[in-house]
Amino acid sequence: MIRVLLADDQALIRAGFHVLIDAADDLEVVDLARRERADVVLMDIRMPGVDGLEATRRISADDDLAGVKVIILTTFESDEYVYQAIRAGASGFLVKDTEPADLLQAIRVVARGDALLSPSVTRRLITDLATRPERPPPSDRALAGLTEREREVLALVAEGLSNDEIAGRLFLSPLTAKTHVSRIMTKLNARDRAQLVVLAYESGLVTPGGRS
Repeated sequence: MIRVLLADDQALIRAGFHVLIDAADDLEVVDLARRERADVVLMDIRMPGVDGLEATRRISADDDLAGVKVIILTTFESDEYVYQAIRAGASGFLVKDTEPADLLQAIRVVARGDALLSPSVTRRLITDLATRPERPPPSDRALAGLTEREREVLALVAEGLSNDEIAGRLFLSPLTAKTHVSRIMTKLNARDRAQLVVLAYESGLVTPGGRS
């Protein structure tokens, strides 16, 4: 059973999500992330007091909440929010008009450790990373511990490919592709695939409009 915590200041939205999630056989809503060990937090980005980005940073930095995944929910599709959410530790980013079935699937995807980055969100993130004036120059040092094959796999992760798609592109078995991705995450101390995308672009391994 996947435990889901709802963090939204609008009672009507919380109630709607609660009904939707509890109707799924493999999902349930819980009240407190720490006491009931939520697997996934649906986090509104704009809330009074501590906003969703700051709350996500605190969850990611808390060793007692290791393993808790955050999906940012918002009515805004700003590049800045996408970038900040992923840098804060979010594993997914969804707008609130997402179809109900897609929202439930997103929870399952993030709960099993994959990042939820739709092609449109990935494109916005890549564009944002490329145009940031503070973006550091490409450096090979960040990826020095990766093998050539792992660099290839990381570049394909940055394109938004799934493990199965990576396997097909590189003529590997899906299990081998998954193993490569897991090793890359370990070597780069990355939380999930979302952070791998950021690392791939910030390191200069891949560039918008180009290939590694």
